[in-house]
Amino acid sequence: MRRALIEGVGIFVAGRLLAMAPPEVWPAAIFPLLLILRLMLMFGAPVWAAMRVVSTRREKMSRRFWKLGPVLAAYCVLADTIIALALGDALIFGGAAGPPDLVRFGLRGDLALAPLDFVVGEAAKLALLALYFTIAVVCTRLANGGFMRFTMPAGDGRVTL
Repeated sequence: MRRALIEGVGIFVAGRLLAMAPPEVWPAAIFPLLLILRLMLMFGAPVWAAMRVVSTRREKMSRRFWKLGPVLAAYCVLADTIIALALGDALIFGGAAGPPDLVRFGLRGDLALAPLDFVVGEAAKLALLALYFTIAVVCTRLANGGFMRFTMPAGDGRVTL
């Protein structure tokens, strides 16, 4: 479980750091593929972590799978907070949106950031990621565990999917 959490956070951080690179760095031919890779890295962390957790054959949806999503989300938001404070936020297509958030706390004008606004934004991000990560972990576990089975058609020619 610990290894799955570390790998999941690592995947999320790789996507977040990839988002900080400006679009001008990348050749135009691979930039669309880079956006897809970034999306997969940012939102694929819970799927990867759920697939890495080894469970016994009889274990179904235990508490540790229900906890994996929110715990992974908390670690990812913590890593994202450190990156935002040190490097800043990223634009949608890549690159820094401005100076690091730690510097923005003391600025005036358009670039100013109140500490309360920063905390509220990170709390909202935590709630959203905890919801998504929990859904992703549960669905991945159900799909990999063979719990989504059904038999069709009824009778002699049965096929189990």
